[in-house]
Amino acid sequence: MVTSSSVPRLVVAAPSSGSGKTTVATGLMAAFAERGLAVSPHKAGPDYIDPGYHALATGRPGRNLDAFMCGPELVAPLFAHGAAGCDLAVVEGVMGLYDGAAGRGELASTAQVAKLLRAPVVLVVDASSQSRSVAALVHGFASFDPQVRLGGVILNKVGSDRHEAMLREALEEAGTPVLGVLRRAPQVATPSRHLGLVPVAERRADALEAVAALAEQVRAGCDLDALMALARTAPPLACEAWSPGAAAAGAAVSGAAASGAAVSGAAAAGGNGRPVIAVAGGPAFTFSYAEHAELLRAAGAEVVTFDPLRDEALPEGTSGLVIGGGFPEVYAPELSANEPLRAAVAAFAAAGGPVAAECAGLLYLARSLDGKPMCGVLDADARMSERLTLGYREAVAVSDSPLAAAGTRLRGHEFHRTVVEPGAGAAPAWGFTHPERRVEGFVRGGVHASYLHTHWAAQPSVASRFAAAAAAAPPARP
Repeated sequence: MVTSSSVPRLVVAAPSSGSGKTTVATGLMAAFAERGLAVSPHKAGPDYIDPGYHALATGRPGRNLDAFMCGPELVAPLFAHGAAGCDLAVVEGVMGLYDGAAGRGELASTAQVAKLLRAPVVLVVDASSQSRSVAALVHGFASFDPQVRLGGVILNKVGSDRHEAMLREALEEAGTPVLGVLRRAPQVATPSRHLGLVPVAERRADALEAVAALAEQVRAGCDLDALMALARTAPPLACEAWSPGAAAAGAAVSGAAASGAAVSGAAAAGGNGRPVIAVAGGPAFTFSYAEHAELLRAAGAEVVTFDPLRDEALPEGTSGLVIGGGFPEVYAPELSANEPLRAAVAAFAAAGGPVAAECAGLLYLARSLDGKPMCGVLDADARMSERLTLGYREAVAVSDSPLAAAGTRLRGHEFHRTVVEPGAGAAPAWGFTHPERRVEGFVRGGVHASYLHTHWAAQPSVASRFAAAAAAAPPARP
């Protein structure tokens, strides 16, 4: 059934990275939330860190809209799912407005997401080194693709009243509304390191102060009423909202059959018939998409979060283990010191329990990380590297695992400054088909471990298959 989503919405974009998108988007979310509005936060692209700040600003899960990993056809349905019942949705863009997947035209660009959502774009311009030229810059972005509707500009890093007057005069001649002006100021405390901003989970108290400061900065410099009026010009979005229940139901039979478990295998979990899937969280494991837990629950699992830095045992009754992305390299000594949990994870994997590990999870399952002992599930060692590995990947599952049947095709994303040696086991997890051809990751018993970040909404059978494998597995021993 096709429904109509009429949630007012804005896309916050910029000519390039570093212009102030995150400052403006997060500040807008927080400022509108302070007005008592239910604000739905979204991020274009695969970024995990910005959505954490968005969630802090709005009190709702930050959600990603990635046209490469999920396909353009899922962008609007995923948006409608996240924004249901909200008064306003704010979508933070990625990179420059027209930058997308390398060599794929507009695919996965902010511009493509804006068009798929039929949403007006607010362009955040770093005006620190220009005056009248800003009009030429904005004109170029407004006219490059007539299907992208540029609704106005927010000028960032403006130096003085005179500077502001010159910028406003130039943009008035160009016919572009100025919806906000932010002055040059000491940057709000949002520290960065080797992969971007420090996640909220590692600095929650400071992050709360930073978000409050961003809200004040945006509230003082932006015309919130004009921005809300612009958001309301977005026409109804005719699509069926994505549903984890419907997605899981559609994938359940194939997922359970492919894993070798009966569809009714949930009874093997005992108790309430729901297998317990433990998901790593806490400061060291902060990367996850909200839809993953939603799909696992819809597939019949009970999802319980644990913190490998502090918890000395897996959650009671664990029969499936998901260890996603994050920064174990920052916490290697603390993770290594938690010997009871490392032993519990190793014992669970040795008993054949299903384990899905992405990036940080891969490092945690290795023998060592920067010389510190880890779980020892994999015959591999990890270390920090000077080289950043970054980009979209097209992959096919090489080996059968509780996560994916051999031959399953997925699109994903790599983002790390670490190296695992060897890079693949005797039974690799994935074969990359684009942009380069290579095998990567490890499948061993019930373990699937890889650097590749994936979005399960694109392939719900992954979650259903994993939940079925967990239902058929004996729970971890205390």
